[in-house]
Amino acid sequence: MSNIGKNIKWLRDKKGLSQEALAEKLKLTRARIGSYEEERNAPPTEVLIAYSDFFHISIDALIRGDFSKTNPFDLMSIAGRRLFPISVDNDGNNNIEVVPISARAGYLNGYADPEYISGLQTITLPFRMVGKHRTFPIAGDSMPPLKEGSFVVGKFIESINDIHNGNTYVLITKDDGIVYKRVYKLENEGNGKTLALHSDNKKYDPYSVKAEDVVEIWEYVCSISRGQYSAQEITNENIIEIVRSLQIEVEKLKNKGGS
Repeated sequence: MSNIGKNIKWLRDKKGLSQEALAEKLKLTRARIGSYEEERNAPPTEVLIAYSDFFHISIDALIRGDFSKTNPFDLMSIAGRRLFPISVDNDGNNNIEVVPISARAGYLNGYADPEYISGLQTITLPFRMVGKHRTFPIAGDSMPPLKEGSFVVGKFIESINDIHNGNTYVLITKDDGIVYKRVYKLENEGNGKTLALHSDNKKYDPYSVKAEDVVEIWEYVCSISRGQYSAQEITNENIIEIVRSLQIEVEKLKNKGGS
């Protein structure tokens, strides 16, 4: 059920505006403002757009959010999607939310839901973080040295144009949900831009996804490992793959340090 009536009243109260004052700014009558807030009438599309533009809040947030529980100004506005929920601590700093293994499958449905994001647990790291970060669970053995149940902390990037070929990313895709792969851009392949996703474990074949099917991109920052390899798992082939992966990440850190 939509919370739009109480949401638009919350916004008006937050701005310290009377119904008359808001009606004047939106070029509406006070009676119409009152009918929307009291949910006697539903605002049409052009009125929703007027509210969205005036308060700088997405229409998604106006309709789907609950501003009594989630402050709408804790929503990032990004290109291509006007609703991007985040959570902040008491000092206004971005939290690093953790998507648990149990909620992995549900993230694709909840990534744009402020209530879902605000309900995630958060962590802090012992070094300065610039930008928006989130932590995702890893499934399978396709990206050694990370094992099943490990976590990757990723930094949010807005566009596939910001992807650096050969670096690793957590992608949220429409078909596969959360995937962690080494990513390469294939410009204008077929009917549009395509990304090639490679596993560091070579028993898994690369595959491609259309850029339009990617809903979020998170660049690898660090990982949190759970469990350790058994003696039987430490083969020469595995060691080579682990060393190769570490060399790539070290080179990446060197390049960042010199920039």
